Amino acid sequence: MRMSQCLPLSFATLAALALPAAAQSQVTISGYLDTGVFRDYDKTRKLGTIQRSHLAVAGTEDLGGGLKANFRLSTRFELDTGQSEGAGSKPFWHDESTVGLQGGWGQLRLGRALSAMWSQEWKFDAFSNFNRIASTAWHMAHYYTPTDRASNNGAAEYGRMTNGIYYDSPTWDGFSFNASASTERTQAPGRDGRGGSVALNYDQGPVAAMVGYERNGSGDKDLFLGGLYRLGAATLMMAYDHSRAGSSPDTSRMVSVGGSYALGVTTLRASYGRQRLNDGVTHHMASLGAEYNLSKRTMLYASLGHQRYEHNPSRTAFGVGVAHAF
Repeated sequence: MRMSQCLPLSFATLAALALPAAAQSQVTISGYLDTGVFRDYDKTRKLGTIQRSHLAVAGTEDLGGGLKANFRLSTRFELDTGQSEGAGSKPFWHDESTVGLQGGWGQLRLGRALSAMWSQEWKFDAFSNFNRIASTAWHMAHYYTPTDRASNNGAAEYGRMTNGIYYDSPTWDGFSFNASASTERTQAPGRDGRGGSVALNYDQGPVAAMVGYERNGSGDKDLFLGGLYRLGAATLMMAYDHSRAGSSPDTSRMVSVGGSYALGVTTLRASYGRQRLNDGVTHHMASLGAEYNLSKRTMLYASLGHQRYEHNPSRTAFGVGVAHAF
C-alpha cells in the first residue's frame, strides 16, 4: 500500500481514538460585566465599576473512576477603561488561577484563589460583599486582616491567597468544610509566616450558617460568624466579624443585619452594619438597593449607602448600573 493511502487511514484512526477523550473534556468561558453612573462617598461623580467585572476560562476532564481534573483562570477588570483591576499591583489572573482534582472525597486545588473563609462569607451580606456602594461587609468586615499584606507586588490582598492549597469537602446532611493554606511564607516586612483559613458551613432547608477563621502570614487574625433564614420570597441574614492586627493592639468588631425580598423580576435589598474599634470609635452604615431583571442574565439596579463614622462628617453614595452575566 502506498504512503498516500496510509495517511488518510492513519488520520482517521487517530481522530476516532481522540473523539471519546474529547467528549469527556469540557472548557467553558464565562464572565460578569458591570458598570454604572454614581456619586461616590468622596462626593465625586463617576462612570465605572459599582460591582465587579470578570472573565473566566474553566475546564474539567473526566479521568474515569469518579475522578476529574479541573482548572480555572479568572481575571477582573474595569469595564469603563478596559484596564485590569489594580493594574500595576495585582497580577493579571487576580481573581483565580488554579488546577486540581475532584472526586467523591471532595476537591483539591493548587494556585491562587479565595481563601476558605472568604469563599463563604459573602453569602451573609445582603449585597454579597460585591457592591462598593451598598455592601456593609465591603466597608467594615476583615478590617485589620488582609489575607496577605504583600502578595500584590507589595500591596495588601483582601480575599485571595497565593501559593495556596485549597480543599472543599462534599456535603454531608447539610454540613461542609473548606480549608486553605499558603505553602510559602509572606513577604510582608517584619513577618515571614504562612497564612491559613478554615470554614465550617451548614446549608439545608431554610437555614444556612457558617463559622470561619483566618490567620495571615503577618499574624493578623479574623473570626467570622454568619447565619441566614429563608422565608418564602424573603431572606434574612446577620454576620459578626472580629478582626485583630498581629503587630498592634488594633481590633475591629462588626455586626451586620440584612435582607432581600423578591417581587417577581424585582429584588429589594437592605442592610445595616455597626463597627466598633478598640479605641472606642463606632461606625454605622445603612444601605438600600433594588434590582430589576430584564432576563436571566441582564439586570438594572440602583444602590444607596449612608455612612456615619465617628469624628467624621456623615457621607452618602448612590448610583444606578447595569450588569450582564454570560
